[in-house]
Amino acid sequence: MLKKIVPSLTVALLSFQAASVFAQPNAFSTNIQVGQRPYFLTADMSPGPLKDKLQSCANGPFMRTDFSIGHRGAALMFPEHTKESYEAAARMGAGIVECDVTFTKDKALVCRHAQNDLHTTTNILATPLAAKCTKAFTPHDPVANTPASAECRTSDITLAEFKTLRGKMDAANVKAKTVAEYMAGTANWRTDLYSGPTSGTLMTHAESIALFTQLGVKMTPELKSASVSMPFDGFSQESYAQKMIDEYKAAKVPASQVFAQSFNKNDVLYWIKNESAFGKQAVFLDSANKAADLPTLAQLQSYKADGIQIVAPPIFALLDSADGKLIPSQYAKNARQAGLGIIAWSLERSGVLANGNPGWYYQTVAPLIKREGDTMQVLDVLAKDVGIMGIFSDWPATVTYYANCMGLK
Repeated sequence: MLKKIVPSLTVALLSFQAASVFAQPNAFSTNIQVGQRPYFLTADMSPGPLKDKLQSCANGPFMRTDFSIGHRGAALMFPEHTKESYEAAARMGAGIVECDVTFTKDKALVCRHAQNDLHTTTNILATPLAAKCTKAFTPHDPVANTPASAECRTSDITLAEFKTLRGKMDAANVKAKTVAEYMAGTANWRTDLYSGPTSGTLMTHAESIALFTQLGVKMTPELKSASVSMPFDGFSQESYAQKMIDEYKAAKVPASQVFAQSFNKNDVLYWIKNESAFGKQAVFLDSANKAADLPTLAQLQSYKADGIQIVAPPIFALLDSADGKLIPSQYAKNARQAGLGIIAWSLERSGVLANGNPGWYYQTVAPLIKREGDTMQVLDVLAKDVGIMGIFSDWPATVTYYANCMGLK
């Protein structure tokens, strides 16, 4: 079906869907576990053919699928970009797993969602390394009504120092008076069960490559925007983009296994020009946070003319509603008309949908998102009507269950 939608993407789609000769069978690829959540979601769906179809697949078996992309691993319940999070995503059947790539003071590449998030994603504030943070912890001031704050960057510390830290759930308590209170801000719909002192193992980018190879999954690294002026101590943006690719080449990972991403168009164009094997399936991420900021058909056509083959917008950009039903958005239609493949982000990231506030990811169709089971309806429209290649999810088991039931590879 996808090849009919975007014929020019045959090579990329085959790479996305074909059985990998690079990924050898192992326990993580042959013993896929989806747990209870997909069953909970399907039970909570409104009655109809889709619910019946999904419930008919309850006994599996379930296999790994490239349609299921582990967003920072399995970040709904595991500290993001940690070994434990990545392993959980693979166990849930994610065929592709993400390492967001930042750099340390000594220019080593590491897996973190942002260069300046160590204060919310690790235990750095509770260690002596807090003294090296760009901004020290400042407690909440109720009189001035200023929130508690801090800023700790990967570029504040060396690789050796980075490796002494432990990952935690990404959160902060802005009403905190102490560091301990500030670090204890995990949302009540998540958990700290996997954030203990012996878990939350941080990883370098090279270590993530080795782990993903062992797990038998494909890889989607995202080159992050630096929180410092570039070049950083002689390290240019181009050097940063090249170093990321060089680490795959050094590990002898075929380009077909790698979907490099960036919100920076120049990064994607750099790969297209200088690393064509990797560039042909590089992903241009869309940072729009409202419909009015989405690119027009002409702009999407210009991406294609520049050699970009895949775009990745947030879920809201791809959905609209008509007569009380979810339908593809104009942006989705435009991207297909431009001949672009589409990857969506990110499912299972908005907390409890049934609380009346389904979150930014569903802003264009919020009135139609009324129960947890609507997650499956969103996924079905994205897969069948929009024709996405795959979707990032904070809990890949949900997507794995759907994709297996629908025969998506």
